[in-house]
Amino acid sequence: MGPQTSARTSRHGTPRGACGAFSAASLTPHRNPDSRASRCVAPDYFGFGRSDKPTDRGWYSYDRHADSLARFVAELDLRNITVVMQDWGGPLGFRFAVENPERVARLVVMNTGIGARAPNEEWLRFQAFMRRVDTEIIPGQLVRMSLVQPASDEVIAGYDAPFPVPESRVGVVQFPELVATGADHPSGPAMLAVRDALRTLDRPALVLFGDSDPIFSRRAAEVMAELLPNAELDPPVEGAGHFLQEDRGEVIGQRIADWLL
Repeated sequence: MGPQTSARTSRHGTPRGACGAFSAASLTPHRNPDSRASRCVAPDYFGFGRSDKPTDRGWYSYDRHADSLARFVAELDLRNITVVMQDWGGPLGFRFAVENPERVARLVVMNTGIGARAPNEEWLRFQAFMRRVDTEIIPGQLVRMSLVQPASDEVIAGYDAPFPVPESRVGVVQFPELVATGADHPSGPAMLAVRDALRTLDRPALVLFGDSDPIFSRRAAEVMAELLPNAELDPPVEGAGHFLQEDRGEVIGQRIADWLL
């Protein structure tokens, strides 16, 4: 991909990250068909989708995930990027944007946050649940329980496919442990530095949250819009929970496409 090419990168989270590019399937059909110099790119994190899945729990860190994303973009020489991010895609996409501003044109921010504290009590319950079930977690069922709209068995099977055995799920169960719940958390200093840098990142940003997310409320959306100096806060997406791409993918894909025009 040449230096004049524009791209959208889709960054997602747990368990949506379980299938990597699968998580962007409902959004990518809305790429502007009149733009011959753009494409959608949805890389898999390490530990997810079709990427390698290290079984050493200590291998996973905020820095490692961020470094792998930066290397991926550099290898493809992506520029003029619209970074589309949700859940864990926020901390990773935001970090990429502030560390590589010359490559980033816009941000689309969906059901995510950045800082050094747990989003809320519901998230802490989710973290405790993940610690209990550990690698016995069934990603597809976790997705199904999190959705507002019904999902077919075929869709749920798609989430489970990359994880046939417990040891393949180490990356899934480690993701909640990487969320900074305080300034002294290993991820804390870097996440706080990214948050501070966002205050001066002047790229246009669309903040688009679901109306039924128990983790990221409407107030969380307002906080993100207040943090980003050139943000546009959209009305809540009706009938969409935490994984709004799955609940209302067609609506969200069209909204992003319209915003990019």
